[in-house]
Amino acid sequence: MDDMLRVLVIIPAYNEQANIVQTVSSVVEAGYDYVVVNDGSTDNTLSICRQYDFNVLDLPQNLGIGGAVQAGHKYALRQGYDVDVQVDGDGQHDPSYIGSLIEPIIDGADLAIGSRFAVPTEGFQSTFLRRVGIRWLSGWLRLFTGKTIKDPTSGFRACGKKAIDLFCRDYPDDYPEPESIAAALKTGLSVVEVPVLMRERQGGVSSISGFSSIYYMIKVSLAISMACFVYRKAAHQ
Repeated sequence: MDDMLRVLVIIPAYNEQANIVQTVSSVVEAGYDYVVVNDGSTDNTLSICRQYDFNVLDLPQNLGIGGAVQAGHKYALRQGYDVDVQVDGDGQHDPSYIGSLIEPIIDGADLAIGSRFAVPTEGFQSTFLRRVGIRWLSGWLRLFTGKTIKDPTSGFRACGKKAIDLFCRDYPDDYPEPESIAAALKTGLSVVEVPVLMRERQGGVSSISGFSSIYYMIKVSLAISMACFVYRKAAHQ
């Protein structure tokens, strides 16, 4: 079904030298165009991409995950893609589910989120502390938007043209997934979840662990409430 659409896989990568070859190879094997967005990596991520002649967009400095993903959205828009799909460079996302994410977009959804919690106890379910935070953010989103999203921190997601256009114009900087969901819902976009299985990070170190998880939860909770206020106000102007 996705043969009717031009699909781009966005692979944001910051210090992913241990994972990037396998991640790109699995996307290519699945049959999709891709762009690696090298987010100012300080390891060998960029040199490896060039060694393997990967299609890479090299950011001159680290912008954070939000800036890297937005750069990918802008690339997709300028190159005329109908759908873009975020697949993180750490090896957690299985490209075999890309087709499942694209199907709701074909059917009219604007944003499809790959949810590890729609398949209970299967695949990698994250650490206990992060699961607590995810449930909190899910409840926070439901409070402010009326929509239940079980896996609001998932970076495995597909965007249709309306979502691409929105995120090209405005995309959160730090830990953007929950805040961008709030923005999409408040601007009237259709958001759905798709069951996927995820793997543990294949190498490198996560930026969210330990007490940073608590900081993340507080910061993103405030960001969600602000995004809902800003986008609700904009929608009525």
